[in-house]
Amino acid sequence: MKKKYIWLIVTAIIFIASVFYGFSRNKGKSGAELIVRVAKGDFEVLIAVTGELQAARAENILGPDMRSGVFRINELRIQDLVAEGTQVDSGDYVAELDRTQARNAILDQEERIELAEQRLETAILDSTVQLKGLRDRLLNMELAVEEANIKVEQSIFEPPATQRQAQIDADKAVRALEQEQAQYGLRVQQFRTSVLNIEIQLERDRRNYQSMLEIFAGFTIRAPRNGMVIYRRERTGQKRRVGSSINAFDNIIATLPDLSSMISRTYVNEIDISKVKVGQEVRIGVDAFPERRYTGTIVMVADIGEQLANTDAKMFEVVIEVNESDPIMRPAMTTSNTIVISQLTDVTYVAIDAIYTQDSIPYVYTTNNTKQIVVLGDANDNEIIIEQGLSPGDRVYVSTPENSANWRMAGVDLIPIIKLRAEERKREQEERERQLAEESRRPRRQQQWDPGSSGGGGGGQRQPGGVPGGGGFPGGGQPGGGGDQRGGGDGGQRGGGGGR
Repeated sequence: MKKKYIWLIVTAIIFIASVFYGFSRNKGKSGAELIVRVAKGDFEVLIAVTGELQAARAENILGPDMRSGVFRINELRIQDLVAEGTQVDSGDYVAELDRTQARNAILDQEERIELAEQRLETAILDSTVQLKGLRDRLLNMELAVEEANIKVEQSIFEPPATQRQAQIDADKAVRALEQEQAQYGLRVQQFRTSVLNIEIQLERDRRNYQSMLEIFAGFTIRAPRNGMVIYRRERTGQKRRVGSSINAFDNIIATLPDLSSMISRTYVNEIDISKVKVGQEVRIGVDAFPERRYTGTIVMVADIGEQLANTDAKMFEVVIEVNESDPIMRPAMTTSNTIVISQLTDVTYVAIDAIYTQDSIPYVYTTNNTKQIVVLGDANDNEIIIEQGLSPGDRVYVSTPENSANWRMAGVDLIPIIKLRAEERKREQEERERQLAEESRRPRRQQQWDPGSSGGGGGGQRQPGGVPGGGGFPGGGQPGGGGDQRGGGDGGQRGGGGGR
């Protein structure tokens, strides 16, 4: 029995090894000989991007208007906020702002008003006392003038010198009285102005105090109408929630979107943005409901690119209007957007995996044991147009055939055409960069919708005919980084400088 078990175990091991060996050989053989046919027919050039649903129209739930400057507070912290998605009626409670700084500012204003009232009372008393003293002095000077005039009248029997002296004394008394009267008028005006300034400042402080109280009452935020509360998304992409801050120039707490009309906000990288135009058709899917499909239209393409987080390439904001209305759609849902760049008929195309490059010259491995140079056209995620070099029905390898290193290169006469196309694309790229540089120096145009943030990744975009891609994955096996129609460089077509 023991010997029998040993033989069974040995037989099983041999069988498993044989199966594994045969499977490995068949797999390698099938992978090396994977062949596809060149097809002819309709072709779509598409760009796939991820977006985020937002309401096309929304009413903002605003915090208090702090632009008057009565509160010298840079930011107000949100102390409490209802949960996102809460259904509210007009006048319902939504949020509460931190009142600490504002309350302290109101107390300071009350102290300023009290001090101003005290200064006003003091100024009135001071002016009353001082003006009474000036009036007494004027009365005494008037009596002095009258006395001097009497002496002039009595000096008519005196010598001329005595008469002259009496007249001089009288003139001095008159001039002194006139000067004192003028000084009194100035002092009256001075006291009036001083009191008036204090009264004006006091009135200003009282008005500011009333404004403070009115603004302070608005620290409890209520809904302006019925709707669903959606948190405000800041430029950083973070939602405004408890602990976030608002300021005088951005006091939006949340929004009440109109869910009957939706948009998908997305970002397209700088390599593909030249292909995206207003009015293009978009096929939209909502990730939360993959079985449902919608259509849309591009209604806005940003003029200026942005440097988003976790992206190396500049990204351009694109707004897509969803044609259909569906109650299941909610703001902040992720969408899969397929932008239809162009729809071509009766064109020749082949699987994009069959395209290889050498020194930026694209070619394919044919079943005739040749490396056939090809002129490429537009591409989508799976196929690429062949303008010259192949005919419908031709068969080409997807994987590198065995012993293909010594195969002859066919279609060398197409190389000048490929290089000419590359130069034209380079000039177009330089012209786009020049236009973008000019646009960046101009004021950015007003957007139809408030700025928001959504995802958008760059890099590794498939471009025809050796146009440099962005980002991607270095090394073999993944489309990416910098070069041919799959993002690879001169050194290979699957990733920057490496790959196959």
